[in-house]
Amino acid sequence: MRRVTLFVNGTSKNGKVVAVYGTLSDLLSAASNKLGIRASSLFNGKGGLIDDISLIRDDDVLYVSEGDSFVDPQDEVNAVPVKPGAPSDWLTLNIGGRLFTTTRSTLVSKEPESMLAHMFRDKCVWGNRQDEHGAYLIDRSPEYFEPILNYLRHGQLIINEGVNIRGVLEEARFFGIEQLGDQLEAALKNTQPPNDHSPISRKEFVRFLLATPTKSELRCQSGNLQGVKMLCSNAEGASLRGCNFEDPSGLKANLEGANLKGVDMEGSQMTGINLRVATLKNAKLKNCNLRGATLAGTDLENCDLSGCDLQEANLRGSNVKGAIFEEMLTPLHMSQSVR
Repeated sequence: MRRVTLFVNGTSKNGKVVAVYGTLSDLLSAASNKLGIRASSLFNGKGGLIDDISLIRDDDVLYVSEGDSFVDPQDEVNAVPVKPGAPSDWLTLNIGGRLFTTTRSTLVSKEPESMLAHMFRDKCVWGNRQDEHGAYLIDRSPEYFEPILNYLRHGQLIINEGVNIRGVLEEARFFGIEQLGDQLEAALKNTQPPNDHSPISRKEFVRFLLATPTKSELRCQSGNLQGVKMLCSNAEGASLRGCNFEDPSGLKANLEGANLKGVDMEGSQMTGINLRVATLKNAKLKNCNLRGATLAGTDLENCDLSGCDLQEANLRGSNVKGAIFEEMLTPLHMSQSVR
């Protein structure tokens, strides 16, 4: 039985003695296992390509290549070190079916203790699992991996619009990229809505109002609607509990002709509000302050006005059929309502 000493192409260190048997493919397979590379060709000491196992003699010294050209080991001492990012440093990853081409140094240098660094620090990576094109297979989400790779390239966290930050955070934690994980957690906190109930501006309220579909619910509980003008507006079924319509400057809120059918305005402050000819059928106005309010011609059918303050309110011509006036704070005079 013949024996040969194998070295990785271009080196003369860490050689392995291998028995020669079977075919050339068998020898290349044994070389892959011994040297931890994907052996594809053999050279003799003068750079001659060996394409037949019968050309190999006992005690030959051979050089195993992964497909690159022969490199004379005698030039090893005088050779210029290969810089990170040089062509031999390039590799391709198959992440969930999407290909990413990068350098080994990119995956190793930025986060040296990460899983990616340990996977690609040596040539024998990830159990040598590669697709038919030689790309290393990793069963993860390509959408969430892309920001991670860009971070390893230039150290900046860049996430395209529409990409879920939580997904990128999970990938960063999976690959053990701790610094990036901390940045993502901070970014995630900044995207959370504030827990306080700080007021919004009128401009913001109008923007929300316009952006809300007619069949969707927009809650404005305890909102500040001082002096608001909502003439002939449609707020049917809206929740406006505990809102403040009073303006300290004396400007009266104007909701004349508005459709407020079924609206919930319980506990709202509406001194002097103009609700003339508005529709408040089935509305909940319990415990509201309606002092001096204009309700002339207003449809208050089945409206709950119990506990309201209606002092000096104008109810002339309003429809109060089925309306509830229990526990009124001030007496309701019949002269205020003629229907």
